Amino acid sequence: VQLVESGGGLVQPGESLRLSCVVSGFTFSSYAMSWYRQAPGKERELVAGISSAGGSTNYADSVKGRFTISRDNAKKTVYLQMNSLKPEDTAVYYCYASRGSFRNFWGQGTQVTVSS
Repeated sequence: VQLVESGGGLVQPGESLRLSCVVSGFTFSSYAMSWYRQAPGKERELVAGISSAGGSTNYADSVKGRFTISRDNAKKTVYLQMNSLKPEDTAVYYCYASRGSFRNFWGQGTQVTVSS
């Protein structure tokens, strides 16, 4: 099982990034997918989630209207489009796959730094 995130980097406030998470080793289309983030000294928090078929999404209040989660089941990839980035969005972003009582999986994380 692998979940490989990419797309992180250093950007200025107000700029955009798109994170990608490509998975292998399990039936991607059967899993809900989420993005979490963890800033230094803080607990890991849910940023956004999307259902297995992509028909339902949810967002943390802090990112609503700025971030968009999407998925391509054919490419086994989940995305996080992040617009109007703020310094407080700085964190390591993790991809997470969940399916009820089945084993759940984490990616290794990608660093996002928003700074002028």
